[in-house]
Amino acid sequence: MKFSTTETLIFPQSQNLSQHLFTRRSIIPARNDVLWRIERGIVRSLTWSEEGTSITLGYWGLGDIVGYPLSKVKPYQIECLTSVEATIIPPHLWHEDINALLCHIQQAEELLSILHRKPTSLKLWQFLVWLSEKFGRDLEQGKLIDLNITHQDISEVLNTTRVTVTRVLQQFEEEGKISRHKRSIVLNLSPQLTRI
Repeated sequence: MKFSTTETLIFPQSQNLSQHLFTRRSIIPARNDVLWRIERGIVRSLTWSEEGTSITLGYWGLGDIVGYPLSKVKPYQIECLTSVEATIIPPHLWHEDINALLCHIQQAEELLSILHRKPTSLKLWQFLVWLSEKFGRDLEQGKLIDLNITHQDISEVLNTTRVTVTRVLQQFEEEGKISRHKRSIVLNLSPQLTRI
């Protein structure tokens, strides 16, 4: 487990809160006594099945609150998908981040509802829209999902095969619903193209 830290960041509440820097693919330390506010970068929370398959529980970015106290899932891990800056929020300040905590619950439930959609093409499309709303930025061609996510990553989230994800993404590309920008996906959210 690799992580690096930088201490003391001053916040408007005149509190000295500890800020930490993490490298891509590092794991945020398991601490049951704090929450982490993401100041920069993207993380995912995950667990594993009995067979050792990873199960993504959520993707979190700027302003989101994550942490071991938010989950009863075991095992539980928070992995940095990019370099990340995160601030420790001690328990006596959790009430000040109530909106971020409510947002965490809402996003987790929204993702859960997407995972139960059928057919797979609808589930995949709605997942891409969810990612674009959370991590997207506007381009002329549409909304770029500013997250390096592989077909395998997507298949693990949606509980389907990588081959199925690749096939449906190719179908979306042929239909003009998505395009590629370097290694990222751009969604064309024109109303006539977004119907599945």
